[in-house]
Amino acid sequence: MRTGMCHGLRMGRRTNLILPDELVAEVDRIAGPRMRSAYVAEAVEARVRRDRLKEVVQRTAGVLDPEAYPEWSSAAGVVDWVRERRAEVTGPLGEP
Repeated sequence: MRTGMCHGLRMGRRTNLILPDELVAEVDRIAGPRMRSAYVAEAVEARVRRDRLKEVVQRTAGVLDPEAYPEWSSAAGVVDWVRERRAEVTGPLGEP
């Protein structure tokens, strides 16, 4: 097995994927010559990060008790809470 580096990603395992011809042509057009694997690896990596985040959000949904955090019990309450935090003085000399 040949390994190498492509755009900072260590390429380590050869695999076969079945993709629509049109998609492969578009990837080749965008990625350029001999960069298909790196392009697909970066795309898959981004999707995996998104899916992991989705899993975390689903696992932790509802952990804040609305009675303990009434400001987070509605979307409008969250928006107000965020605006209040952004308006707080945060600078070392008292500037916003």
